[in-house]
Amino acid sequence: MSTLSITAKGQVTFRKDLLKHLGVRPGDKIDVNMLPDGRIEVRAARRTGKISDAFGILHREDGPVFSIEEINEAIAKGWAGER
Repeated sequence: MSTLSITAKGQVTFRKDLLKHLGVRPGDKIDVNMLPDGRIEVRAARRTGKISDAFGILHREDGPVFSIEEINEAIAKGWAGER
């Protein structure tokens, strides 16, 4: 069991070993559930979205349309340092 201190602002800092155990890194979020007997449950927040939610995010109705060949050519030029 770990004991954590509460700051004057009412905040608690989790030690690195606890964060590693949760599998979280800076910028990640955690979920905290209050249990009826005064305990809390802490777990890493997991994203609930689906990969399909990202489809089409780069597409604009008024934007240009490129063929796969044009895209591949632009990529090759980028890797070659051309613009």
